Amino acid sequence: MLLLGLRQRALVSAQQQRIALGFKLQTRGFYNNNYNRNYRRFGGGYGAEPAWKRRPFWYAVGVTGVSTTVYYQTHLEESPTGRRRFIAVSPEYERMAGKSAYAQIMSEYRRQIVPQNTQIDRYVRRVAMRIIQASKLEGDWEVHVIDSPEKNAFVLPGGKIFVFSGLLPLAANEDGLATVLAHEIAHQYARHSAEKLSAARVLSLLYTLVAIFVDPNAAQAGRAVTTLLLDLPNSRECEQEADQIGLQLMAAACYDPAQAIQLWQRMQNSERMAPPQLLNTHPSTQSRIENIRGWIPSAQMKREAANCPNPELTNSFFGQLGF
Repeated sequence: MLLLGLRQRALVSAQQQRIALGFKLQTRGFYNNNYNRNYRRFGGGYGAEPAWKRRPFWYAVGVTGVSTTVYYQTHLEESPTGRRRFIAVSPEYERMAGKSAYAQIMSEYRRQIVPQNTQIDRYVRRVAMRIIQASKLEGDWEVHVIDSPEKNAFVLPGGKIFVFSGLLPLAANEDGLATVLAHEIAHQYARHSAEKLSAARVLSLLYTLVAIFVDPNAAQAGRAVTTLLLDLPNSRECEQEADQIGLQLMAAACYDPAQAIQLWQRMQNSERMAPPQLLNTHPSTQSRIENIRGWIPSAQMKREAANCPNPELTNSFFGQLGF
């Protein structure tokens, strides 16, 4: 199964490490299982009344709750499909996160980067540039092919595209590759990275407060609950949105959106075992195929509006340009 989530691991892993470290620093010295069971945090000694039983504590909770609600409401934005989502990081911060992830990835795969102007590099670059031009996204775009059997591709904020060579046989043709790259570029078009970074920032603060004022174990339990009820559903929603936007982008770039179904059918045939959709960051392949079927008429209209020639002539034309 195509793992389109590497970009998330690259951007969020460092954030999670800082959060985990923050928990250790915040809770160190405040909690010790070997203390007398009458010990209470911030209680001033043995047998003191716990903080949550005091009136000032609940005043603080109320003020924090109101402030958080106002902050959340004032940072709601509409995605390109009209979905309301919370974004509290600037495009500059998003690009900085992408730049950091780019340095890490280039360091990890520096010996596997396919040289520029080779046949495989030109092939991937040709498809990517057509979709970038159709998206009208600005950025310092770079395209890298990684010589690896992994069936994957991802795009970092700021315009850094990575395609693993193992994906190309599964993509089969330019339309198949365009389906994947348009999906990945659609994540940047919709600022899904900013959405995930914003959620991680708020949740890290919440976990820290729970660890300090309630119990570190409660913070860990809360992390598991929010992952199941918030993180995973939001990730699947972003993936679905990227599928929808990606069809429009590949159609505007004069690729055949109907080919997306064949690409995902090949993906489905290559899958061995996938976790239940409820526990997965991505929708099931079958549900993606069904959704794409419903979006194809709109995407075909987009392609017709772009006055595209037939696919054979289009591919031949761009091929002769040497992209």
